[in-house]
Formats: sequence, structure tokens, C-alpha cells
Amino acid sequence: MVSRSTGGIGLVFALQTLPIMLNALPEQRPGWGLAMALAVFGSIGLLVVATVVKRGVRIASGLVAGVYALALVAWPFLLPHSQLVQSEKPWLWWLCTVATSSAALCLPVMWAAIYTVVVPVIYGVVRTLPSGGGAEVLLASLDAVYAILLGQVVLIIIFVLRQATAAVDVAQANALQKYGSAVRQHATELERVEVDSIVHDSVLTTLLSAAAVRTQQEAKLAADMARQAISRLSDAGPVTAGDETVIPFARLSRRIRQAANAFASPFAVVENDIDFLTVPVHASDALYSATVQAMVNSMQHAGPADVPLERTLTMSSNLQGGCTIEITDSGVGFDPDAVPSERLGLRISIIERVTSVGGAVTVRTSPGQGAAVTIEWPRLGYQPDYLATTFSPDELPALGLGEGTEKPNGSVA
Repeated sequence: MVSRSTGGIGLVFALQTLPIMLNALPEQRPGWGLAMALAVFGSIGLLVVATVVKRGVRIASGLVAGVYALALVAWPFLLPHSQLVQSEKPWLWWLCTVATSSAALCLPVMWAAIYTVVVPVIYGVVRTLPSGGGAEVLLASLDAVYAILLGQVVLIIIFVLRQATAAVDVAQANALQKYGSAVRQHATELERVEVDSIVHDSVLTTLLSAAAVRTQQEAKLAADMARQAISRLSDAGPVTAGDETVIPFARLSRRIRQAANAFASPFAVVENDIDFLTVPVHASDALYSATVQAMVNSMQHAGPADVPLERTLTMSSNLQGGCTIEITDSGVGFDPDAVPSERLGLRISIIERVTSVGGAVTVRTSPGQGAAVTIEWPRLGYQPDYLATTFSPDELPALGLGEGTEKPNGSVA
């Protein structure tokens, strides 16, 4: 809209100026005056064509602004001193607004503002010269100020319109992003409901079958059904919302502190350099659930309830630009390799839950030496789907990504 308005104004002003230019042409140096006129009017014609086809508008408008400034500087040298016109304005005056509007189209705001001041000032100087009509300083100054004000008004209008359209674009992009996130969350929630219903039916059927066991064959069948139910639970664990909306880590830490203080034996909470951290919403849910599960495990398995233990919860930033959450206790500890596969608290509720959102879990414990569960987010080398990178199978252990899934081309997802 702005460029076509400038092109239309340039066409109208050029047609109005054409007779004046033709009348002044015989008084200018042969060849040079015509060359300058062709350059000025030709650049305006190119601008009109560019605004119609919507191609090369910035280049054409820059050409108009540059050619006009050069023509204004060259004007005093185009008229012989024996043929000076003392009463009329140079015909370039009538195209000054076209030049300043073109500068506003092609130049950044600061340079366009400088152009709309410098070029009219040059015109005011030319106007006082014999080749410019020999006007008085006051009259030339009034013409220059008028051109400056007009150019500044056009520049302000263009700037305001651009700011408004940019704000509309940003608002539309934000609305689309929120709508997309809402759609993904809704789809994920529907999938969760469906998976929950399937798992619920499967587990309930397994429990009923186990309760009705009377023979060895029925017991074997119930055990097979239990393994299948555990497999479905494992598959249902890593479902994530895919929402990249971030929240302050302080909000997550506040939820974790409240959960820690709710236990019969509260944890000593330590926080380091978390003021400026942010985490995605879906990652914060997984980190919260995994942390609470780790604290629950400590309360249940660290030792007898009547034995005082030291329990610490530490939350801090890490070198990956994310967070580190560590849950430690001075309890009896355990052997991680001896944990039965059907115990899902550590494997599903902590490790796989954190891994599914791009984090990593390290468990340091041994019998009689207490336990420490360290949750790192994000894990080393982790990138979201839109910044995904492929690695060779040999690189994965060093990145902490596990075995991965090999593709036909040899890369690993």
C-alpha cells in the first residue's frame, strides 16, 4: 500500500513537472540538462512500474532518492551564467516530496530521517544561487523548511503503518502458535485418555484373572497377562505434549519445595543460580513427577521411620543451560542391578519419564552407603525435534542417548 501510494504520487508529480522541465530545458547546457531530466524521470518511471508489479520496489525507490540528490547537487553546473532564470524555482523542487518518500521506502528510519533533512537543505542552498532563481535567504529557508516538514510527515506515516502491520503479524503468529499448542495438547489428552482406558482394562482383567487362579495353567496365563500389562504401562509412560511453551524454573522449584515440605521427614532444600532459568511446560511436568517419585522412594526405602536420616534436595543450573535436581539421603542404599524388573518406580516413574523429555538420570547408591538420584535437563547433546541431529551408533553412548533406533541408511534417531 505504501509503495503503490508513493508510485502514484510520483507519477502525478512527474506529469505536473514535465511542462516546467521542458520550458527550462533550452536554458541548460546542451545534452547535460536532457541527461539529468531523463535520469530523474526515468527513475520515477521505473519506481511506478516496480510498485505495479511488486518487484524490486526497494531498489527502484533507492534509485529515485539517489538520482534526485545527485541532480540537486549538479543543478548549479547545468546553467551557463549568461542564461540564468531569476524568477522561477528549479523544476526539481516539485519532485522533492517524491524523493523523500522514496527514501522512506528504501532506507532505515534513521537514514531516511537524515535524508529528509539534508536534501531539502541542499535545495535551499541551490535556491539562493543564481542558477536556482537567486531567491532571498528567507524565502529559500521557508521552501526548505516546508520540504523538511512534508518529508518528515510522510516518513512518520510510513513508519507508523509499518509498525502497525508488524504488530499485526506478531499477534497473528502468537495466536497461531497458541492454537497449535492447544491442538497438540488436546490431541495428546485424547490419546492419554484412550491409553489409560486400555491400560486400566488390561490391568483390571489381569488382577481378576490372578484372583481366580486355581491351576498351574491358569497361573501361567495370569503371569503372561501381567507381563503384557507391564509392557503397556511402559509404552504409556513416555507420552509428551510436544508443547515448547516455557515457564520460569522458579515456578517448578516452588512446586517441588511444597511437595518436599509435605513429607513427614522434610528434605533440606538448596537452590543455586535458578533465577533466570526456564523450562518447557511438558518438561517441567516430567521433572516434577520424577523428583517427587524419587523423594517418595527415599521415604519408603531409605530406612525405618524411627531412624533419623539426612535428606537433601538440591536444585541448580547446569552447563547445558538447563537445570540439575539432586535427591540424596543417608539411608541404607540398595543395589540398582538387583531391582526386579516388575518394580516400575525407578525405571518408569523416574528414568524413562525424564528421558522422554530430553533429560538424563544418574543413580549413585550401594548397600549401606545411602542413595543419590541426579536429574539433568537437558541431557548432553539433546536437541528438540525441530533442531534434530543424527548421530552414528558409535557416538550415542558418549552422548548419553542409549542405544537409539537405527534407520535403514545407518544413522540413528
